[in-house]
Amino acid sequence: MIVTVTANPALDVTYRIGALEPGAVIRPAEVRKRAGGKGINVARVLHALGRETLAIAPVGGTDAELFREDLAAAGIPHRLTAIDGATRRTTALVAPDDVTLVNEPGPRMSEVDWQRLTGEVGKHLEHAGVLVCSGSLPPGAPLDGYAQLIVLAKNAGVPTVLDTSGEALREGIKSGPDVVKPNADELRELTGDPHELRAGGAGAVLVSLGPRGMLAATADGTWLARPSRKLDGNTTGAGDAAVAGIAMNLHRSWPEVLRHAVALSAAAVLGPLAGDADLAHYRRELGAVTVEETHATGVNG
Repeated sequence: MIVTVTANPALDVTYRIGALEPGAVIRPAEVRKRAGGKGINVARVLHALGRETLAIAPVGGTDAELFREDLAAAGIPHRLTAIDGATRRTTALVAPDDVTLVNEPGPRMSEVDWQRLTGEVGKHLEHAGVLVCSGSLPPGAPLDGYAQLIVLAKNAGVPTVLDTSGEALREGIKSGPDVVKPNADELRELTGDPHELRAGGAGAVLVSLGPRGMLAATADGTWLARPSRKLDGNTTGAGDAAVAGIAMNLHRSWPEVLRHAVALSAAAVLGPLAGDADLAHYRRELGAVTVEETHATGVNG
């Protein structure tokens, strides 16, 4: 079972629009609302692929019940812990050639809220095959919050995947996660060199390069994987789909992990919402992704 933790979940609101025009009145062609956040999106992709998963997240406020109802309707196993604050919303304005995101910061998490979340995670590590920690930490959460969860998992013998940014990533690396998956901008914010993150404690560093694919820096070598072609669509959940591909293939070689991650990421661009993926395209793309060993030490270019 792959357990995902989303410390700062959101109710995702997606507006499909013709074009984003500042100062104009925008009338969307479609409005969708559903439970979201990076770890929730990872769990959605895993569930769609028939993998056993459990999504854990703290929720509160008027949107908490919508969150529960949506996950239940999707059939995604979940454990939601209570918080005093209100779950945030994220808004995506999806135009044919562009996506604009508005991400609320999230509610302030108390020490009791955090202890409740970590306690829930601890309950399920006995049956976990992988722990995925995804997304930002909410205000009030300890900066080493994900590091704490990674240590819990390591003590239980559970491999870990960390997908976050900034100080949460910097602190998380110190706990020795098996895999970290920053995107290129998040990597540049820290160092720009994935090998330096490995020296800091990460077992392997898999860097999302957007339409250029993914770079993996590991103890066994460094590889670059490229999709067969650039796709137009909704890129908001592409990185989360890549994390799903990583988590469910950790038993494979790194080139194969990359192949699945890049193929799923491409398939997610064709999905209508973050957490969706065109599974037929994923299966086709698996054979089309190219993976080659490289001596690259950074992500520029």
